[in-house]
Amino acid sequence: MAKVKPFKGVRPPKEMVEEVVSRPYDVLNSEEARKEAEGNEKSLYHIIKPEIDFEPGTDEHDPKVYDKAVENFRMFQDKGWLVQDDKEKYYIYAQTMDGRTQYGFVVAAWVNDYMEGRIKKHELTRRDKEEDRMKHVRVNNANIEPVFFAFPDNEKLEEIIRTVTAGTPEYDFVAPDGFGHTLWVIEDPEMIETVTAEFDKIPNLYIADGHHRSAAAALVGNEKAQQNPNHKGDEEYNYFLAVAFPASHLKIIDYNRVVRDLNGLTPEEFLAKVGENFIVEEKGTEIYQPSGLHNFSLYMDGKWYSLTAKEGTYDDKDPIGVLDVTVSSDLILRDILGITDLRSDKRIDFVGGIRGLGELKRRVDSGEMKMALALYPVTMDQLINIADTGNIMPPKTTWFEPKLRSGLVIHKLD
Repeated sequence: MAKVKPFKGVRPPKEMVEEVVSRPYDVLNSEEARKEAEGNEKSLYHIIKPEIDFEPGTDEHDPKVYDKAVENFRMFQDKGWLVQDDKEKYYIYAQTMDGRTQYGFVVAAWVNDYMEGRIKKHELTRRDKEEDRMKHVRVNNANIEPVFFAFPDNEKLEEIIRTVTAGTPEYDFVAPDGFGHTLWVIEDPEMIETVTAEFDKIPNLYIADGHHRSAAAALVGNEKAQQNPNHKGDEEYNYFLAVAFPASHLKIIDYNRVVRDLNGLTPEEFLAKVGENFIVEEKGTEIYQPSGLHNFSLYMDGKWYSLTAKEGTYDDKDPIGVLDVTVSSDLILRDILGITDLRSDKRIDFVGGIRGLGELKRRVDSGEMKMALALYPVTMDQLINIADTGNIMPPKTTWFEPKLRSGLVIHKLD
């Protein structure tokens, strides 16, 4: 069962929250972070992307960069830009995008649940990326940024969300990207007990976003347990920072593909080959959005096409075979275009659906790319099914938006 606990969050005073919080470390590069933090000494980027405090071009993995993170984290606390709560609490965090709001619990999740597979993953992680985040957790002795979890809906927890969010929030602001972020603090001891007890009835938590962060946080906690001769199991390092959302609140958005060339084929030859496994319909110059599972949208030479996978080209009984990312990767990218490794092939790039299909058109029209393929988004049910059956999603399958804001609540490991 999923074990979570309340914790003494480290967070900005109400009047400073908008100056402190930032986007997650992995959605922008060093230069973008430098620009966003310009003129703002309180920006969390000084802790999560501390290379911005050095000359441009400084390697973000340089030991002095990690040291700077520690120095800045300490300074933020000394100056009162981050303050630790006096009691262990839970928090409810709401994100609003396009008129839709999702509510999640900010919790300390149990390291053992990750190590023993009760926190389920659907993606492979890369050791180098894990190692970078592990160093960051180790040196700061804190989870500065949360992991994004989903859990099967639970009526009692929904009731708590309704009750708490009817009250006055601690933070409530709209970020520069137009997304709303609101945070409430759960202070009531009885309610805190209920949250812990209800999570304890939930068999599994699912990593929605942040596989590397989850791995890093859990591995550091596990490492600390092994290094402590007096380890008891109730130490703070046995837990890591997560925001857990009921699955029905979350919506996965599409993750699309753009390709540089047609593997030596003319557009006509390419369409003829696509037609062997798909029903191809020309849709003209107006943007065409995939209409449902197994329907794709292709953009090439100024025109949009609808591609519908023919019966027998997918396997609805197989958690991976049913995915449109599998169908398109096998039948178009691999068999026609010769792209076999989505992670390393330089002929392909990926565009999150948050940018809209207009971005696909732009990249093809500019001449940079030859064609674009838009996919119908994966559902939360599919994601949970894949994680439950021990399968791994193909690369670049899910895109969650909005991203969690970093710095709203931090979890210390001591």
